[in-house]
Parts: sequence; C-alpha cells; structure tokens
Amino acid sequence: MNSAMEKIFYFIDNHATDIQKEQDLSYLESLLETTETWLDGHIKPEEDAGKEDVRKAIQLAILKGMKEHVQPHHQMTPDALGLLMGYLVELFIKEQKATILDPALGTGNLLLTVMNYLDGQLTGVGVEIDDLLIRLAASTADLVEQPVTFYRQDALQPLLIDPVDAVIADLPVGYYPDEETAGGYELKAEEGMSYAHHLFIEQALKHTVDGGYLFFVIPKGLFESPQSAQLHTFLKKHAHIQSVMELPNTLFKNSTYAKGILILQKKKEGVKAPKEVLLAVVPNMSKPEPMAKFFSQVSGWFKENKA
Repeated sequence: MNSAMEKIFYFIDNHATDIQKEQDLSYLESLLETTETWLDGHIKPEEDAGKEDVRKAIQLAILKGMKEHVQPHHQMTPDALGLLMGYLVELFIKEQKATILDPALGTGNLLLTVMNYLDGQLTGVGVEIDDLLIRLAASTADLVEQPVTFYRQDALQPLLIDPVDAVIADLPVGYYPDEETAGGYELKAEEGMSYAHHLFIEQALKHTVDGGYLFFVIPKGLFESPQSAQLHTFLKKHAHIQSVMELPNTLFKNSTYAKGILILQKKKEGVKAPKEVLLAVVPNMSKPEPMAKFFSQVSGWFKENKA
C-alpha cells in the first residue's frame, strides 16, 4: 500500500465504522454515508490524494464491506485486470473524447479504473439494478471527478441510452430469470432459461455505434457451453472478433471461476475483420518479463491487423 492511499482508507474506514456503531447500519451503508458526507464537505481527509489513491481506498473499504455483506454475484473486478482493460481500451479507441458504457456496473470499480487510466478522454455511462451499489459507484465517481451518468435498472430491460463508442463489462454469469424479457433477444435459449452473459453481449452490441469496440471479461468456458453454437452464429452476424485472451488463474481465488477477455468490433460497412484473431494467454501480471513479451505480442498484432 502506498501511504497516501493507506491514509485515505483509514480516514474512510474510521468514519464508516463509527457510523456503523452509532446507527446500526451495515458497513457498506455506513461507507456510502461516509462518501456522501465527504462530498458534502462535512468531513475531509488531511491527506491530499490522487484519483487512483481515492478509488483504491474506496475499493478496499468496499471489499471489507462485501466480506460482511456477502453478495456472491457482486465480485469486484481485480485491480490488475482493470488496468489491463484500460490498456486495451486505450489501444483500440483512438478518439480523444469517447463515450463508454458499463452495463454491469456493480460498484463502478472496473469503469472508474479504466476512466482514471485514460483520464480526461472518456465520458462514462453505468447501469446497475442494486440501489446501494449504484449509489456507492456514483459517490466514488464524484470523488474521483469522473463524468458518469448512472441508470438504476435491470440492464437487460430496454435502455434509454444513446449508442456509445465502447462498452466494457465484467459479465454477470448465470441464468436470467425473466423469460418474458429474454424472449425479445436473438440469444434467448431455444429451451429453458437463457444465459444472462449472452444477453448482456447482445444488449451491449445493440447500444454500441457501428464500428465501436466492446471489451468483456468472460467466463473461461464461454465458447464451450451448451448454448455456445447459438452465440457463435450471433457474433458472426453482428461483430468481428478481435481477440480472445486467457487470464491467469492467479487473478482468481478459485480456478473454477477463471475468466478471459473477449474483444469485439461491431460490424460497419467498410470495416473488415482482422486478418487473424489475436489469441493470447495473459501471464502472471506480477512478473515483468512475461508481461513485456505479452505487450509485445499485442502490439505486433495491432500493427499487422489494425494499423
């Protein structure tokens, strides 16, 4: 931990713990009240800190709260993965000012990591159904001074959002219970319940400009699932696959939940598919030499296929 971030975390944690004791709230509710009180100017840390120090400190506090307030379907995207996604977004998105959507926002950590990485270049849009999580995301965005518009709703219901230049999402994995809504999707299951992660891909493509890019954190077995043939057909019709990357198991506590990265480009007249899809294995991110080779591989592919 760097000292500025550590001091910000202790400032947040001390206030949240006091509120938790005084008002008999959960830690996450107390954390939300702390960030909102900070925004209102009633409390202020002694330490001046940068945007990443503030984001990381709030992330640490949220992680502490999630241990108490168990939400298995709300796992925070690891920081190292968020930074890798930031690198990839920067590589593909050349506009100086671009819009980016996270339809599976959670507490906003992935979106805000990427927006801090490309500070000043992105305007964000986030969709999240959980009231507490979206309020935490909103107060964090305000504290790190990133421009994000928030929508509290089921992201698979109709969205009143203008098409964006890019989408980023750590896809929620599992079945989607609302079969009536799922029935309006091309990727609805032919039998039984549909996969939420498939529907999120379709919804994201629908809300991306032609030629725009989509960056998904995907379950490792996405293309081997019972409904994968349907997904293949859909992607062939609507998008060009740019890259499929395998992430290291070291990023995840349980290798059963290992993930990868899928990068798509929405089809557009005159835009061709890459000569070859970038297939890559991301090494252990704490090892500089293998990571340097990985970045060299990605850069070489980009020059051959996208330059």
